[in-house]
Amino acid sequence: MGQTIAEKILSEKSGKEVYAGDLVVAKIDQIALQDGTAPLAIRRIRELGREVKAGKITHFFIDHASPPPRKELANDQKLIRSFAKEIGADMNDVGDGVIHQVMIEKHVCPGDLAVGADSHTCTYGALGAFATGMGSTDIAIAMVLGKNWFRVPETFRIQIDGSLPKGVFAKDLILHIIGELGVDGATYKALEFHGETIKAIDMDSRLTMANMVVECGAKVGLFETDDVTRRFLAEMGRENCFKKIKADEDANYEKELYFSAEIEPMIAKPHNVDNVVPVSDVEGVKVDQVYVGTCTNGRLSDIEIVAKMLKGRRVHRDVRLLVCPASRRVYLKALELGYLKTIVEAGGVVLPPGCGPCVGIHMGVLADGEVCLSTQNRNFKGRMGNPNAEIYLASPATAVATAIKGEIADPREFL
Repeated sequence: MGQTIAEKILSEKSGKEVYAGDLVVAKIDQIALQDGTAPLAIRRIRELGREVKAGKITHFFIDHASPPPRKELANDQKLIRSFAKEIGADMNDVGDGVIHQVMIEKHVCPGDLAVGADSHTCTYGALGAFATGMGSTDIAIAMVLGKNWFRVPETFRIQIDGSLPKGVFAKDLILHIIGELGVDGATYKALEFHGETIKAIDMDSRLTMANMVVECGAKVGLFETDDVTRRFLAEMGRENCFKKIKADEDANYEKELYFSAEIEPMIAKPHNVDNVVPVSDVEGVKVDQVYVGTCTNGRLSDIEIVAKMLKGRRVHRDVRLLVCPASRRVYLKALELGYLKTIVEAGGVVLPPGCGPCVGIHMGVLADGEVCLSTQNRNFKGRMGNPNAEIYLASPATAVATAIKGEIADPREFL
């Protein structure tokens, strides 16, 4: 019987042929932790009194509170640095970037089994890796043993055909899919993306889509590897880790779903990611802050859109536009290409590489009654630090159009 991508990778890593529903113990290739979850894992390991066997494949990141806004977080980060040295792990400090962006730039390869103490670890599926988030205790066990147990997920095959219209991007597409499936419509499933639309989009777009599959409950979002994958890895200086990852023609899928790419720009309204409508339904809503960045949309192509749309224009006087490159590499390239200069000259603010205000710790916490349109992946009540504020989710293009007009706007007006 044929296998899905998820079944193939978990078969290889467990050393036996497995299918959906099977329980396996599998060897892990990459482990990632960020400053919000790493201290819990470190303390658990110390409580267990066990030696860490997987230090060489473990990567620590300081990105959520980067740099730290208060002493408690600074002390947590001090603990992370010390422990990383102790076990010989890879340490990514303040300014290096968001955990998921740096992992795909430097570490994850097609066919890898990667786990992370962060729910958006599923991002790496864009590279053809089985990648999923785990709680800090499970990650502690993975660090100690270099392996962990998994239930092989059932797979939904997502077929997307058609060309993305002007003003419509991968973010609009994944919001549309989440809106159709609902926040729990794919709980513990692997989503496998196929179709002419998927073949045509670049790696940044695939990463945006894989990043958000957890918002409909999915375990991982998987893409077959192709020339797009190979070019991306070559650009990162890692072409030698390219591997062909492909589902079998006769693989068994729990569901096969079909979507058209020919949609409007989409927006998720407060306070759920599946509360999705076309931008035309909410045009004219006044905003106080616009945020472009995060592990969802802080890549170079996203910042390029911001700069090109702002060229010769100004951010509305009543709006704060915050732009946060997802990694040091993205920051430097955007600087070299003049994108950051254009953004600052237009009235925007460029933040240091990291998560920025997404998690509501600092660098853009909202006031009571304020409205933010953001390119991040979640808009739950209180997500950006204040339960009395509202968050809309959209693409970078819709975000820039909104920053220019001072109200939610259709990006096609500015493209």
